[in-house]
Amino acid sequence: MNVQLLLDALGIQEDAARAMTDDIRRRIDELRSRLREAETHLKHLAITRKTVTGLADRIPAHPASPDLPEHPDYPRILAVFNEATGPLPARDICEALDHELLPKNIEGTRAKLKHLVNLEVLTEISTGSFTRNP
Repeated sequence: MNVQLLLDALGIQEDAARAMTDDIRRRIDELRSRLREAETHLKHLAITRKTVTGLADRIPAHPASPDLPEHPDYPRILAVFNEATGPLPARDICEALDHELLPKNIEGTRAKLKHLVNLEVLTEISTGSFTRNP
C-alpha cells in the first residue's frame, strides 16, 4: 500500500475532526452566551419578586375602584386612562389594548367605555371622547 494514500486519508480525517471540534466550540460559545442571558434574566426576576413582595403591604386590600364587569379589558382600560393626559376616543383605547383596529373591535371598546360612563368611572366629555372621573 502506498504511504501517500494513507497520509492523504489521514489528512481528510484530521480535517473532518478539526471542523467538528470547531463547530462544537462555536456551539459551546453560543450556549455560554445564552446561559449568561438566562442567568441575568433570572436575577432580574428575583429582584422584581423582592420589589413586589416589599410593596405588597402598601397595596390596599380592597382597591378604591368600582365593581367592574368580569372582563379583562376593563382594568386595562382604566390603566390606559391612568396614564392619559387628556380625553381619549374609543379608537385610541382599542389601539392601546392592542386590539386590531376593526370596526367591531372599536365598537366593542366604545360599548365598554359607555358602560364605564354608566358606572360613573368615566365621563364622555364630547361625542366619542372619554376621560376618567376624578
